[in-house]
Amino acid sequence: MIKWLEECTINDVPLVGGKSASLGELSKAGKQVPPGFSITVNAYRAFADTSGVNQKLNELLKQGLSGMDEAGFEHIKEFLDSYILNARLPLQVEAAVRDAYQQLGLRVGGTPLVAVRSSATMEDSSATSFAGQHETFLNVSGVEDVLEKTLKCWASLFSVHALHYRSSKEISMDQEAMAVVVQKMVNSKASGVAFTVDPVSGDRSKVVIDAAWGLGEGIVGGFVTPDHFVVDKATLEIRERWISPKMTEFIRHPETGETVQQEVATARQTASSLTNMEIKAVAQAAISIEQHYGKPQDIEWGIDKDLPFPKNLLILQSRPVTVWGSPSGQVKNA
Repeated sequence: MIKWLEECTINDVPLVGGKSASLGELSKAGKQVPPGFSITVNAYRAFADTSGVNQKLNELLKQGLSGMDEAGFEHIKEFLDSYILNARLPLQVEAAVRDAYQQLGLRVGGTPLVAVRSSATMEDSSATSFAGQHETFLNVSGVEDVLEKTLKCWASLFSVHALHYRSSKEISMDQEAMAVVVQKMVNSKASGVAFTVDPVSGDRSKVVIDAAWGLGEGIVGGFVTPDHFVVDKATLEIRERWISPKMTEFIRHPETGETVQQEVATARQTASSLTNMEIKAVAQAAISIEQHYGKPQDIEWGIDKDLPFPKNLLILQSRPVTVWGSPSGQVKNA
């Protein structure tokens, strides 16, 4: 039911989903990945069988997803949300999660704050992405909260966006299952994404970095226009630097531990979110990950304010870039 990230490889996607498999692969390759574990798809399947979710889903999807309209997707989501979120994990699964969370606490000290992240079996592949369509929860504290967020991750397998995407890709529901990553939270002073191919021009000689203050929710959610850096892969020379006004950031509240949005202090709004040394460190890490996988990557990262440089640069996710531009302006597939 549980597999530690350092035990996972990219070949474990059917068991731990795309996100967990990639994080495990990177951890094995010596990249700096926060410690954690995967609640495997076996746990989800045990839950779906014992709770009756599979039976209900089969009744709802007798005709499949093809041709279903928005109202149909909404009906599936609302019905299964109410069903899943009021259920309880099988005792065997619950016991395994409780034990793993306790073991993580022994590894990192105390009651760890964690990120609880969906990891579907067809997520983050070269053919399908599902980016942003399944749930992620930050600053989760205590095993009871982990159990609750696990159910919410499983329920997000049936979000309207995810159902739309499966329908457009002609992916049947029996082709996919959901694992969940439980991973030590990064207390990011800055975070962002790095592409090892220019997503606009298709130039593979560059690393393109977007960064902002605080947790990655600011960029992912579109709440902030990030700083933008372009680094030459061969020389690590910073070729472009655009510093954006960054009015807001997402941080961990020092008292409640919750994720909150706050206004950025005036002096920091127009300051670069990364130093030159940090920009080059992100670029080097991105190049190393691309070399490991042998194809362009879309990488999420965070710089932990509680750790010294360079140990504070942590990799949160890496997935293949599925499409990018080309010098002629045409779209090119990965």
